[in-house]
Amino acid sequence: MRYAIVCLIALGSSPAFAAEKPSVEQLDFFEKSVRPVFLDHCVRCHGEKKQEAGLRLDSPAAIRKGTDAGPIVVPGDVEKSLLMKTVRRIGDNAMPPDKELPKEKVEALARWVKLGAAMSEGTVQQVAGDTAKNHWAFQPVKKPDVPNPKSINPVDSFIVQKLTANSLSLAAPADKRTLIRRAYFDLIGLPPTYEEVQAFEKDTSPNAFENVVDRLLAMPEYGERWARHWMDVARYADTKGYVFTEDRNYPYAYTYREYLIRSFNDDKPYDRFVLEQLAADKLQLDGPPSLAAMGFLTVGRRFSNNIHDIIDDRIDLVSRGLMGLSVGCARCHDHKFDPIPIGDYYSLYGVFQNSNEPKDLPLIGEYQRSAEVAAFEIELAKKEKAAADYEKQMYADALAPFKKAGSIATMLVATKETQGFANDRADKWAVERKIDPRILDRWRNASRGHDVVFGIWRTLTAVPEKDFAGKYIETVKASNTVGILKTALLESRPKNLTELATVYGELLAEAARDGTGRGPAEWQAIVNLMVGPEGITNPPNGDADKLVAIAVKRGFRTLRNDAAKFRANAPASPPRAMVMNDNARIGEPVVFLRGNPNNRGTQVPRRMPAVAAGADRKPFANGSGRLDLAQSIVRPDNPLTARVIVNRIWTWHFGQGLVRTPSDFGLRSDPPTHPELLDWLAATFVEDGWSIKKLHRRLMLSDAYRQSSLVSVDAAKKDPENRLLSRFNRHRLDFEQLRDALLFSSGELDRATIGGKSVDLFAAPFTKRRALYGFVDRQNLPGTFRAFDFASPEQHTPQRFQTTVPQQALFLMNSPFVVERAKAAAERTTGTTEERVRGLYRATLSRNPTEAELKLASEFAANASAWELLAQVLLLSNEFAFVD
Repeated sequence: MRYAIVCLIALGSSPAFAAEKPSVEQLDFFEKSVRPVFLDHCVRCHGEKKQEAGLRLDSPAAIRKGTDAGPIVVPGDVEKSLLMKTVRRIGDNAMPPDKELPKEKVEALARWVKLGAAMSEGTVQQVAGDTAKNHWAFQPVKKPDVPNPKSINPVDSFIVQKLTANSLSLAAPADKRTLIRRAYFDLIGLPPTYEEVQAFEKDTSPNAFENVVDRLLAMPEYGERWARHWMDVARYADTKGYVFTEDRNYPYAYTYREYLIRSFNDDKPYDRFVLEQLAADKLQLDGPPSLAAMGFLTVGRRFSNNIHDIIDDRIDLVSRGLMGLSVGCARCHDHKFDPIPIGDYYSLYGVFQNSNEPKDLPLIGEYQRSAEVAAFEIELAKKEKAAADYEKQMYADALAPFKKAGSIATMLVATKETQGFANDRADKWAVERKIDPRILDRWRNASRGHDVVFGIWRTLTAVPEKDFAGKYIETVKASNTVGILKTALLESRPKNLTELATVYGELLAEAARDGTGRGPAEWQAIVNLMVGPEGITNPPNGDADKLVAIAVKRGFRTLRNDAAKFRANAPASPPRAMVMNDNARIGEPVVFLRGNPNNRGTQVPRRMPAVAAGADRKPFANGSGRLDLAQSIVRPDNPLTARVIVNRIWTWHFGQGLVRTPSDFGLRSDPPTHPELLDWLAATFVEDGWSIKKLHRRLMLSDAYRQSSLVSVDAAKKDPENRLLSRFNRHRLDFEQLRDALLFSSGELDRATIGGKSVDLFAAPFTKRRALYGFVDRQNLPGTFRAFDFASPEQHTPQRFQTTVPQQALFLMNSPFVVERAKAAAERTTGTTEERVRGLYRATLSRNPTEAELKLASEFAANASAWELLAQVLLLSNEFAFVD
């Protein structure tokens, strides 16, 4: 169906249309709910080439004019609008004529008319472009002056200025135990020990907290904690999701996690961090392990191996994750709200379309070629060879019947029987006779086209059967058939068409068995005709898989998956990087009209979206463009990148961002609560060499970070959502922090093992490794993850939700994992009853019990069997599970 872009507008000069400028809400509703109705159901009869009843719906003037009989829309009056009468099928002119519009689409049109049928002059994209000129996120980052710079920390200067303007102030400083606990969980994801709290409380030096922060930033556990934050952004998982019957594991996803841990611990500059994750294969690296950075692109969902959805996922990851732009919304049409035309989407599509994932991933890291590694490689080679040999034989067996003389003769006779049939009729004829229609189609095409082989066949099929023997010899001699075939036909002297098919079958079957094409050129031509890349006996597009029996396929998949699982799970399997490489041949992308890859539009260059790069952007020229893309993202004049990462880190520290939509800085985003502070932090971040650790220090040493979470009556009234930062935000531990804290309190946490393959967190005996290393199954995410608001690996996660549901309490009360930790914590304590109570409080809450708590707990623990229950009560407490 040919269609044009519908552009319904409000025409002020027409008395029928409203004169006011349409609102953003009206534009939003039209783009989302009305335009698709016209495109899908109306324009084929009311477009450029066809205008039934004189109505066109592809230009403003045509909309104003309506039909030959007059206007079709009376803005604001649904009942008087001819458009609504026709779609409601009132009267004789029911539209669409073939079938009724769905009820929800009729209601959408009615609401559009009722709202005034108001549209913008030009496209929505043009309107968004005009609005974007003044949008805060698309303006260059300019470092503002710090208000009252001599008095307090620059971060606090911006916050206090706004608080003062609203007659508010920062809350009182948090007590030392609260502050050190906050810092420990923030930077390393673990609680401090009782001894560490005591030491900090006794340290009266002005640099006491600064020293704590520096010490935590230097610990290896820091990289583990902050790697998990970035894994949310990167939609990390250890599996592919649903991919039919192939093995779903990513055997080397863990190498990306190790890269993240190492990068955060080394304080790798963020601009370099981005470059490596998009184009490590194009850079001079500090060692092979940095190649694992490209797991950022490759650990995503595989969408049943639909390449278009895979690329869309990568575009979404890069645009939202790194720049706060929802470019993915422009896959089918220009972005509804932001100045991102569909062409910019396909410019990025071309970058990933021209990139591939090599079958043989590069080895990374140093490992000893021990006996175990050698044995692994030998066993893996055996399993892979078994699968490859089976596959080769599977297809050979499937194609064998079509290379036998009798089968070839049958096919030739079938071409005679179906001569003149349309393809659908020939297919039906074949199915009725249990002949594969795809193979018959190949023979029908070949018999019509290869004159030197099949010319004599076509001639003789037209000879009446009674005249066949008499005319045979002279017909063969007069043909231009290749010599080998002509000789065979003259020697055999068949008496009818069936015998002629047999002669052909024997010769062509011999050519198929030969397969090599050795000998005279004419023989090579016959061999190639039979078994070449486009040979007759090969199914269309080489897809022999459709000819293989289900049971045989299962045998192959078992062998293939066995090899894949062995590669993934064998302890001696050396690490490899999940890289991408550029294609050997680079092509320019085209726009897929309405997102349909079979409906190709104009060609577009590979380049950055104009909203981030400016109007003078240049096409990417370096291979696929991944490196050009990465360099454009981290250019200091890109208005988005530094703002987005600074806001993310602020969010992970304070619980909510300066911009509340961390992955959407577009026109529909929440504006920053402190725009000057955001820009000051972004500019300073770049000046500091894109150092994340320096940013941590800047934020955590502020009074805003060190204030109490207590809510004053005045702040509760004036700032209930704490947008002005009049207090610190209390929050619950996320799942990883909670699980690690349970193991930490019981003295069982394995802090020494950094890196390595993923482990099952939920199978007994329970692993003592940090939750960071838990196996994440994208297809079957464990219920415990879901109950505790774990980041969904289906797509990029801007920030985690915080819910309170019964399953959380039930896990802490009944889970065998928690019960074991409570028992282990209780068994750690020794001495008198009071000493054991103090020991439990110190292990779980990093403090001594109050006198009242000591008395109550001692009475409760008088029974020896109660110690485990006492430990579990403390592990269940809000004080354990929340950070103030």
